[in-house]
Amino acid sequence: MSQPHDPAATDRSEIEALIARLEAGTLSESDSRLMSRLLRLLVKLINVVEQKNSSLSRLKRLLFGPGSDTRSPAATTPEEKKQDAASGTSSSSSSTSESADTTVELKRKGHGRLAAAAYSGAVVVECTDPTLNVGDSCPEQLCTGHLYDTHAPAILIRLTGQPLVGATRYEQEVLRCSACQTRFTAALPSGVPPEKYDATADVAIALAKYQAGLPFHRLARVQEGFGVPLPESVQFARCEVVADAALPVFLHLRKMAAQAELLHADDTRVKILSCLKENKHLAEGERRGVQTTGIVARVDGRQIVLYESGRRHAGENIDELLRHRASHLPPPKQMGDALSSNWSREFETIICKCLAHARRQFVEIEAAFPAECARVLNDLATVYRYDAETREMSDGARLLYHQQHSGPVLAALRAWISKQIEERRVEPNSSLGRAFAYISKHWEGLTRVLDVAGAPLDNNVVERALKIVVLHRKNALFFRTEHGAAIGDLLFSLIETCHLNGTSAWDYLVSLVRHAREVRGDPSRWLPWNARDGASQEACSLKETTHSSELAPLFGKAGELGVTMIEEHGELLRRERM
Repeated sequence: MSQPHDPAATDRSEIEALIARLEAGTLSESDSRLMSRLLRLLVKLINVVEQKNSSLSRLKRLLFGPGSDTRSPAATTPEEKKQDAASGTSSSSSSTSESADTTVELKRKGHGRLAAAAYSGAVVVECTDPTLNVGDSCPEQLCTGHLYDTHAPAILIRLTGQPLVGATRYEQEVLRCSACQTRFTAALPSGVPPEKYDATADVAIALAKYQAGLPFHRLARVQEGFGVPLPESVQFARCEVVADAALPVFLHLRKMAAQAELLHADDTRVKILSCLKENKHLAEGERRGVQTTGIVARVDGRQIVLYESGRRHAGENIDELLRHRASHLPPPKQMGDALSSNWSREFETIICKCLAHARRQFVEIEAAFPAECARVLNDLATVYRYDAETREMSDGARLLYHQQHSGPVLAALRAWISKQIEERRVEPNSSLGRAFAYISKHWEGLTRVLDVAGAPLDNNVVERALKIVVLHRKNALFFRTEHGAAIGDLLFSLIETCHLNGTSAWDYLVSLVRHAREVRGDPSRWLPWNARDGASQEACSLKETTHSSELAPLFGKAGELGVTMIEEHGELLRRERM
């Protein structure tokens, strides 16, 4: 005897057909109405259960993280499936030994010892044997050979601890004449500058705050424990010094980003206390939300990262950026998710929408609709695999490759989704129906990779770039003023730009602080990818470096708004021309 079907697995079209038959049958009118209400209630309960499961799945990911995605990103391509079918083999019919080999290949690498080359910042101490030299006779008995240099030294890495900011106390002898009372103070050792804070101390504080997410009060407590006190107010003042030295470079990077061929943009929430106080006095209907926009611009093979915190959304910040774009340049490609607030309203852009956002909707409901979601996710995995094979190609070659390989896969997927909707195989108001509606509505933007050279598949690069802002928000919670948020945006931007271009943020920011005058004179020579050349030229010219504290501040003190000063950068740079 067959088991009754589970109500959750009942096809909705069958229920609708049964309702129609009941309404056309010999039952009384009241019986038909009652049966119709009961069956429609069943459909509604099925939808509620599906939505509840999806909501619980989202809540679980929010609380405990997304976990590991067990789906292989390198799904088998249609061509490979045909080849397997022609040869009479398949991935499921592989031999035991082949399966074991595959398991070994897919296993994640372990955490072994780091190579000595990984410690690029280590101080190198050369150790030589005081009793032996190259060319000496071998000290071993009965050996007639001679010693030579192998050029492969034995290496010992020794790690030591220290406070983030250390201090050296110079006690200068003071002599005083017994007659005229004149005081004579001993000079500092050669090479010791008179400033209290070295550039390395300033940059260490800035990186601890804006790269590692360490709040000022926490660092102050750590430093106090080391016997080198560093109050919170002092830390912020030193971060202002670093931001002041880096501001001309930040403004130059903004001008470069305006000329980009590709712009990624997205928002994340931020809390600025001064804005929250303003909200109490705003009229009804005025915007109260505050967010940080992350923008990643691709310019001549380089990636520039910019952050803007305030009441503007990503699309409005893109508009502000494109106002500085050269008029002869073609419209840039803009990548983002489907939110209307992410798109430029004043300037023409080639809209590319994030395929990862569409994929995520099916990942969230895969437990409720395993068969349908598997079809979508497998096809998208195939497209991503093809994209991975184009990393070394030019934009034109990549476009042709996707048209030849990804095009048929996406065309078949679109036809299948349309069939599901048209034949009413999915309830429109269910989570699966909404996912199908989303991908159908935004299909052109989601598949821009098929008709625009250089179009990306997703917005993951800016999603990763926003992690530095999220880390700060989770640890420091908020900015006190817009001035503090502007300093954070500037330092976030330079730190993440260094990261994406393979430059050490430590070396770079120290170089900017030590050459603050030269940076103001020509910031184009002090970008993250050419600052080493600029520093070398300054060293060759025998000019003395100028600590940023000796220059008139650009950001100013006592709460001047860095946001306003950045926007009025023309007047800003005229204040200090070298």
